[in-house]
Amino acid sequence: MTVRVGVVGTGMIGRDHVLRLSNVLAGAEVVAVTDVDPVNAAAAVADLPRAVVHPDGQALVEAPDVDAVIVASWGPTHEEYVLACLAAGKPVFCEKPLATSQEACRRILDAEVAVGHRLVQVGFMRRYDPAYRAMKDVVTSGAIGAPLLVHSRHRNPSVPSHYVREMAITDSAVHDFDIVRWLLDEDFVSASVLAPRRSRHGTDLQDPLLIILRTDSGVLVDVETSANSRYGYDVGGEVVGEDGTVALADTNPVVVRREGGFAGAVPAGWRERFVRAYDVELQAWVDALAAGLGATGPSSWDGYAAAVASDAAVQALRTGETVEFRLGPAPALYTDESGR
Repeated sequence: MTVRVGVVGTGMIGRDHVLRLSNVLAGAEVVAVTDVDPVNAAAAVADLPRAVVHPDGQALVEAPDVDAVIVASWGPTHEEYVLACLAAGKPVFCEKPLATSQEACRRILDAEVAVGHRLVQVGFMRRYDPAYRAMKDVVTSGAIGAPLLVHSRHRNPSVPSHYVREMAITDSAVHDFDIVRWLLDEDFVSASVLAPRRSRHGTDLQDPLLIILRTDSGVLVDVETSANSRYGYDVGGEVVGEDGTVALADTNPVVVRREGGFAGAVPAGWRERFVRAYDVELQAWVDALAAGLGATGPSSWDGYAAAVASDAAVQALRTGETVEFRLGPAPALYTDESGR
């Protein structure tokens, strides 16, 4: 079975997904696209003569030849398009964030629960990265004992002009929130934010930030974000346990020794660091749909959990206080592994 996919939003990540589905992965065909800029949408499928450019996301979702939808548009539009997919009964892969507030995520949860089975997958691609998966295996095995501390870093070489200080949390650290929650298999209960001396590269941003979270069992998690590290895209993580530690290794295939020193490359951007994770993520989504399994990756509940932690961290940034919160119990739809 070939899954006929429509893509809402053909900006940077949307266009990447069009190319990925068309040239790298198996079992899918991009048959429809839409974007606020129709010229951009047409350019994204210039080499796909059978793909149709639709006037808007609603028209794409309702198109009878679209089996499933990827939402890669601007974050504030995600709720609208995900809800449209749920109303149409179509599986939807939504890039993070699931929605831009926990209230909007809740509306998506309620709509999906009403459908009765999982149709939504959220694009937390780090869960598909081989290094993070190896780290997860070590933590789950008990080889390092019970986790006590987690250190996570997310350093961008630079950020676009529309980037504001809260985006260090809502756009960057949200990935760290999800991956740590997945690594530990437990939820957060509090968040605080510390702001060190401001980097001269940060312009009017408060950069960097150190976000401190506590999990339900008492594990302390620190997430360092930098929007202007300049030297490269540097993502790292370490879990400190009772009996040992496990950390992400540098991703360099080689180390060069010359002129009295040694060095390896730092990825220039997120594409380079996580290209394989994106491939594995979308192939798994396509394979699950072709097998009739629905969505099997990160769920709407995971998107909601990240939004709750993100909202708490933003509040902590603004107030300087520690913010406590609780997710509450997940609906049964998200505790049943089948999601059906």
